[in-house]
Amino acid sequence: MSDQKPVVLVPGKIHPRVLERFQGKVEVVTAPVGAKPALSAEVTERVRAVAVSGSVNAAWIDGLPNLEIISNFGVGYDGVDAKHAAKRGIIVTNTPDVLNDEVADTTIALLINTVRRLYQAETYLRDGKWVKEGPFALSPFSLRGRKVGLFGMGRIGQEIAKRLEPFKVEIGYHTRSKRDELSYTYYASLKEMASAVDILICIVPGTPETHKAINGEIFSALGSNGVFINVGRGSSVDEDALIKALEDGTLGGAGLDVFYSEPNVPEALLTFDNVSLLPHVASASVPTRNAMADLVADNILGWFAERKVLTPVPETPVKG
Repeated sequence: MSDQKPVVLVPGKIHPRVLERFQGKVEVVTAPVGAKPALSAEVTERVRAVAVSGSVNAAWIDGLPNLEIISNFGVGYDGVDAKHAAKRGIIVTNTPDVLNDEVADTTIALLINTVRRLYQAETYLRDGKWVKEGPFALSPFSLRGRKVGLFGMGRIGQEIAKRLEPFKVEIGYHTRSKRDELSYTYYASLKEMASAVDILICIVPGTPETHKAINGEIFSALGSNGVFINVGRGSSVDEDALIKALEDGTLGGAGLDVFYSEPNVPEALLTFDNVSLLPHVASASVPTRNAMADLVADNILGWFAERKVLTPVPETPVKG
């Protein structure tokens, strides 16, 4: 009977494959996104898991007294208060690895698109301007002879770096600590790296430490020949400083897949022909999103079947 099955709460929307995987195995209840759960007392008592593509704050965690596990759709889990969950012995999982290749591939595509202005060139052709006005203008930038710095060198960062190697660029990185197993140049600070490279790729998660870490000072250090690429979190960037740097020529160009207040994109960013914009699609392919959905479901189903999870986050009280 359904009341004998574990109850899984889904706040807001989630990938439909997650719900398909749950059919017949757990009881799913839904609730609107809000400051705290909008559920009856009876349902609140029965919820043992949350499957989420969004946020689960401390109020949600404290409002579910029998919660055991939160399974997050995405490798970044900054929307989930994992530290608060850990204090209550609640497991938090995410979806690492299954999206590494897709995000790394998209990063390289976004970089090339930005440097060589491929979208503008295709638009020029489609608008009939090649026939009417002649060849498209030469792209001002190239990847030749470039120095690339990665802000973040986790799983995805390393995949991006591997893909950059065939382009014969110099590769460096900045993280909180040096990765001795890597041969790339390590920079002790973000500003030091921005001063040394002319392409900066951001792939850090959204944390208090990374909030608006990429600011006017960093753009100035990167320089007028510099290109900024962001596939991490929009919260890492001071968008006002980015717009100013683009307006006054302090920065040469930018390629962005993420924004500070998604899906809202500052109007000013839409006006630059040296900026490439994507609607947060780095992992957005059917195979990759299906794999992410499977991992969300498998973490919850595995927990209830065997008291095991596949991909717990570092803060969580159990290991995979």
